[in-house]
Amino acid sequence: MSDVAGASVSPFKQPKAVFAVAFACVVSFMGIGLVDPILPAISDELNATPSQVTLLFTSYLVVTAVAMLITGWVSSRIGAKRTLLTGLALIVVFSALAGASSGIGGIVGFRAGWGVGNALFIATSLAVIIASASGGFVGAIILYETALGLGIAFGPLLGGLLGDISWRGPFFGVAALMAIAMIATAVLVRPMPLPERRTGLTEPLRALRHRGLLTMSLTALCYNWAFFTVLGYAPFPMGLGAVPLGFVFTGWGVLVAVFAVFGAPWLQRRFGIARTLYANLALFAVTVLVIAVWTTHPPVLITAVIVAGVFIGVNNTVTTQAVMTVSPVERSVASAAYGFVRFIGGGLAPFAAGKLVEHTNVHVPFYIGAATLVLGIVILSTAHGHLAHAERVQAAAGAGEVVAGAEEPVDDAVAAPARRIRVIVGGDELSAAGDAAPLADGWAAADAGAAPIVAAIDASPAAALVVAEAVRIASLSGSAVHLVHVRESAVTGEAAVEGESHEARAIVSQHLERFAASDVPAVGEVLLGPVDHGAAGRMVAEHADQIGARLIVVGAPTHGGIAALMDASAARELARHARCHIFIVNPSLATDLSGTAA
Repeated sequence: MSDVAGASVSPFKQPKAVFAVAFACVVSFMGIGLVDPILPAISDELNATPSQVTLLFTSYLVVTAVAMLITGWVSSRIGAKRTLLTGLALIVVFSALAGASSGIGGIVGFRAGWGVGNALFIATSLAVIIASASGGFVGAIILYETALGLGIAFGPLLGGLLGDISWRGPFFGVAALMAIAMIATAVLVRPMPLPERRTGLTEPLRALRHRGLLTMSLTALCYNWAFFTVLGYAPFPMGLGAVPLGFVFTGWGVLVAVFAVFGAPWLQRRFGIARTLYANLALFAVTVLVIAVWTTHPPVLITAVIVAGVFIGVNNTVTTQAVMTVSPVERSVASAAYGFVRFIGGGLAPFAAGKLVEHTNVHVPFYIGAATLVLGIVILSTAHGHLAHAERVQAAAGAGEVVAGAEEPVDDAVAAPARRIRVIVGGDELSAAGDAAPLADGWAAADAGAAPIVAAIDASPAAALVVAEAVRIASLSGSAVHLVHVRESAVTGEAAVEGESHEARAIVSQHLERFAASDVPAVGEVLLGPVDHGAAGRMVAEHADQIGARLIVVGAPTHGGIAALMDASAARELARHARCHIFIVNPSLATDLSGTAA
């Protein structure tokens, strides 16, 4: 639904700069599973023990964790583009050096440098894509999630194919692909302004003083311990070659991507944050327990590893959403603090697994992995009040309600429920008949008379058509119009970003002028709140119900593919929650701004 979800054109019709960064995202996320198929080969050819080889994960993830603490400090001082290019350059250099190494120690050390580059890249890639995109905020998010999914899904396959030639192949392959992405980014991505506020170096650590953020982060640490025990050590007992291992972990990666992008939002809407997390962690624990019991039975082991992708994908998205909702700090700071804690767990687990096998047997690391998931459930239960608050916040999205019970003041763009911002034009809010009036008088004028109409718009050209139709209907019915724009925000499994509130206000202000010119009473509102692919529709519907609207005017989607699925989610939520008629404007049939169809 274009004018609800904010993506009236295909997210894949973007400037070249966006595809340059998206390509880099694919290659970067390949790094998660890229080395899995070559772990046994490295162990054999370099005469390294499995615990030494698992240090490829440990050095990469632990250094990524520590580097997450400085990413905000760096990007707020040199800018997002320079931070992104620095990260890409580090990945190119250190992945090439890892491929050229002659010993396990060199590979482990260079993977650590790769981890620094990865942290800088993760911190800025989503923001750069959004700033460079022309397909709307949601379109940019869809493109980013597509890149994330492709990277996670096909990284192991590429690693297996190149690793079948030589264990050095995946490292040199990443270096070459990232070099192409770095050059394209440097040439095509325009310079980006520095943020208004510089992030302090210690802000992520200070953010962990918040009990809700710390508890969610520790839960994620336990989950990541089990996750990377499976990812880092399961390839050894499988006894497969590089290519078969690549296919196994590609199956795993496909499930991670599908359930992170599609499954997790549906489960969260259906069952809520708490129940989804508890059930998901419990089922993941059962899966890891199956791996522990049947570690030496490859068919069972392979099946369980692939199935684990379901729970990993769900947990990545839902936990990150919950962290951003319970946290009282800026999303970038919360994301850095959360990433630091969870990557520490992921980094230590593979090495610990190798050492445990050396001193006990191959089953023990997976038993401990299952136990850490149970511990994570126990830790999560201590934050039940925070989870309940997070659910109330998300349930209140778009209703303009104030959620009571927060332990401290929260940032309105981070954890507060959605609320209204009244848009002011020329110093006063636009009132009936286009006359400037004091804020209160203008609001009353728009609420007077017949039941109002809600016109939901986004930043696309189709918004003008929605406004034109709202003007026509309001002129005939004598109704006032509430012009609504949802300020989008996004949380993925790896990053979080906010839409710009001043841009949202500018969009609404621009279209309010059309109502003034037509002598139609109108007020503009920006709805703030946590937004997923379907929440925008729900927010608009609940706002319309709150003001007693008689009609909602929205634009129809004008694209297909993945973006259409996202828009369909918004459309379903709008239809499910709306208690009035919905008028859909089809931009493909319109020839002018009068509402006349072609």
